[in-house]
Amino acid sequence: MGNDTLLLVMGVSGSGKTTVGAMLAGRLRWRYAEADDFHPAANVARMAAGEPLTDTDRWPWLEAIAAWMDARRAAGEPAVVTCSALKRSYRDLLRAGRPQVALVYLRGNHDLIAARLLARHGHFFPDKLLASQFADLEEPGADEDPLVVDLHGTPDEIVDRIVAGLT
Repeated sequence: MGNDTLLLVMGVSGSGKTTVGAMLAGRLRWRYAEADDFHPAANVARMAAGEPLTDTDRWPWLEAIAAWMDARRAAGEPAVVTCSALKRSYRDLLRAGRPQVALVYLRGNHDLIAARLLARHGHFFPDKLLASQFADLEEPGADEDPLVVDLHGTPDEIVDRIVAGLT
């Protein structure tokens, strides 16, 4: 992994992207960004009201994430960014012209993730939107060369598996 490596940690809401991504970035001593921080206020309000976002809502958000990635690449800073990136078209936008982006997919089943969402406090994403997340999810194909990581275990164990898979 070079100084311009960008790890895109993806999965449905509740899969642990933020926790795992932040821990991974800390372990690697890389820059970190959480994609939710790039959402305009209108998107956050819609999700908090239980309304799924449309693709039209998501494009400016994805473009803001891509711009952050480009800034890291230009600065020669390796980084981790977490983003649901549920659809292939979203991942294609985030990876376009960025061969240094490596995809890490946090995979878990509906029941496991629903239980995690019920235990989570202080986040704007209501658990009732989980069904729409799974409906939109297009798991990464082999041609995307994803590192697929099972969500069973502690966040430390998951990060251990990611680091082992990257080397």
